[in-house]
Amino acid sequence: MLQNNALTGLLFLAGIFYNSWLMGLGAVMGTIVSTFFAKSLKYPKEDIEDGLYGFNGTLVGIAILFFFGINIFTVLAIIVGAALSTIIMQAMEKRVPAFTAPFVVSTWVVMLGITIFNLTPLLSSPLPQNSSLDLFSTVSMGVGQVMFQGNVVTGILFLLAILVSSRVAFAYALFGSLLGGLSALLLTLPLNAINVGLFGYNAVLCGIALGTKKWNGFILATFATILSVLLNYWLGRVGVITLTAPFVMATWMALFLKSKLKEKI
Repeated sequence: MLQNNALTGLLFLAGIFYNSWLMGLGAVMGTIVSTFFAKSLKYPKEDIEDGLYGFNGTLVGIAILFFFGINIFTVLAIIVGAALSTIIMQAMEKRVPAFTAPFVVSTWVVMLGITIFNLTPLLSSPLPQNSSLDLFSTVSMGVGQVMFQGNVVTGILFLLAILVSSRVAFAYALFGSLLGGLSALLLTLPLNAINVGLFGYNAVLCGIALGTKKWNGFILATFATILSVLLNYWLGRVGVITLTAPFVMATWMALFLKSKLKEKI
């Protein structure tokens, strides 16, 4: 979640293991593979130590086990996907803010490969049926779902982890999750998806990435947050497994708009 803090990372990992030991192992494996690959290719040591080549691999490891479970094919998919995310990160970082784009692209690639060759079935996880909005669940799970964790306690641990690193990021994580859920509610999107945070996690990342103490940062974060909800819904409608693509797309659009407005001032 864009936090360069070792204790924050440890709390994130604790939150993942609390919800699922299997996805916790996937996170560790993805981190090790992507970091090892970066070291093997002699990428900048400081960037490696800061985790810039690890976090996308972490998400790859969690995502593959979330969608397919664990077997020999998914272990190989994590290795390929995490390594690929490192290469994509290196290719992107000097041209555009990469954020989680390497994770998105590499996970889409390996998932496509698994599907084409019919290596292992996609796991189904039906959503609970709800008749009313649960705002506490919406906000906390919106934070947890950034790393595929549909668990209230995990979401709270993630929030605590962010607070350890940055009070501003903590405030915008809460704001993004809340605004994402309420925006989805106003758009009459499925209530069961709102309550488990599926319209909040991209908004959380938008808030953290763009939010500042200044009004222009708040406005930019708000714009990207609402846009991420729309993109999340649209991509889902056309059959795309969204991952964090709505966050990346919305943030890139917001930064592009910001640069154009600066040119005119």
